Amino acid sequence: MPDMSMTKYPMPSQDPDVRVTNFGEVALGYDEETAVKEAQRCLQCKNHPCMNGCPVNVHIPDFIRALRDGHFLEAYGIITGTNALPAICGRVCPQENQCEKLCVRGIKGEPVGIGRLERFIADYYSSHEHPEPEKPLPNGHKAAVIGSGPSGLTCAGELAKKGYDVTVYEALHIPGGVLVYGIPEFRLPKDIVAKEISGLEALGVKIETNAVLGRSFTVDDLFDDGYEAVFIGSGAGLPKFMNIPGVNSNEVYSANEFLTRINLMKAYTEDADTPVQHPKKAVVVGGGNVAMDAARSVKRLGADTTIVYRRGVEELPARKEEVGHAMEEHINFMLLSNPVEILHDDKNNVSGVRCIKMEYGDVDASGRKSVHEIEGSEFDVEADCVIMALGTSPNPLIKNDTPALKTNRKGCIEVNEDEMTSIDGVYAGGDAVTGAATVILAMGSGRKAAAAIDEAIMNRK
Repeated sequence: MPDMSMTKYPMPSQDPDVRVTNFGEVALGYDEETAVKEAQRCLQCKNHPCMNGCPVNVHIPDFIRALRDGHFLEAYGIITGTNALPAICGRVCPQENQCEKLCVRGIKGEPVGIGRLERFIADYYSSHEHPEPEKPLPNGHKAAVIGSGPSGLTCAGELAKKGYDVTVYEALHIPGGVLVYGIPEFRLPKDIVAKEISGLEALGVKIETNAVLGRSFTVDDLFDDGYEAVFIGSGAGLPKFMNIPGVNSNEVYSANEFLTRINLMKAYTEDADTPVQHPKKAVVVGGGNVAMDAARSVKRLGADTTIVYRRGVEELPARKEEVGHAMEEHINFMLLSNPVEILHDDKNNVSGVRCIKMEYGDVDASGRKSVHEIEGSEFDVEADCVIMALGTSPNPLIKNDTPALKTNRKGCIEVNEDEMTSIDGVYAGGDAVTGAATVILAMGSGRKAAAAIDEAIMNRK
């Protein structure tokens, strides 16, 4: 009989007052007993609606059944049949808007904790003895992947499983893309990312770092080197800023730069090569997951931190779990407010943010209520650091180097239904195509592109 508990079994986590003093992982994961209990909440629906919400089509009821029966390694094999990065997805995938959103148990209570169970299985596999994956037999074909973020790693892994000679070219000195530079250690430990990547390397995937498309090599160079297909998964790393006075003041960061310094370069350590200021009062502008990551990171530097967002709490685009964690960590939320000026002293150092109050109006073209400024409602917020978390767009370097590559007005690469670009044999996916989105959506596009690449090359034989 299924466990008919109406709520998920709680996720153990660090105490909020303790975790704000460190960068250790907040959520601690289920133990075996709790994972099995949560798996018993699954009804094993015949139509498995949860799978319809998974961009990489994980066989969710099957892996949960194996977990429920204590067959943890079998469950891992089921997950990795379609998902190359389960330990990552189990931590950062927005399951509440995807697989768990469609879970039948969610109709009258909380859905099954699918993401928590996926994380448990991945962590169990990593911490216990297991057979090494067999390296597939070579099929005699070569493919190149540009970018080692979630879409690139997924595409590379899927092609490697089919026997392709795959090389991933990464612009930074460490592979992982946004997984290592964008997501904080307290949400996604970097040793987890390294282990997932080593699993792909065991399949034969080669990774070259410090390799920048448009500077170190071109797409034409790759074809000249014998690659039969190229996948571009270069992400969206170009930050956006508000066009307001004072935005060029000292200690105004893009969230992209700030998080890269914190996550990739460990700027919070005493011996950091690229340190960041440890501010007393920080303002983070934005309401998405990146804003939560930036706010929670600067909080750990000791700052009294305030998030400024132009809409209300129900419209915060960040995951509810991340918003909840931020609130537990005593981060202030200044909602229905919008910056109009960055204030600074005579040395051009940030001294505050001038904001204006917002109010709701009529429903706009997007289907949401519009928001507009309340005249004369300006007020100042003291700050010595401002972080802009307003989204990102693809770096124009690739387009500048490859003019035949069609992009839209936002700089995103245009692709057809098979993820192929305007250049024959060149495919693209992830944030380079969609703009900043989720890890799992990027993975889905990488998997789809790998299938299309394989079909195109095999049909040429």
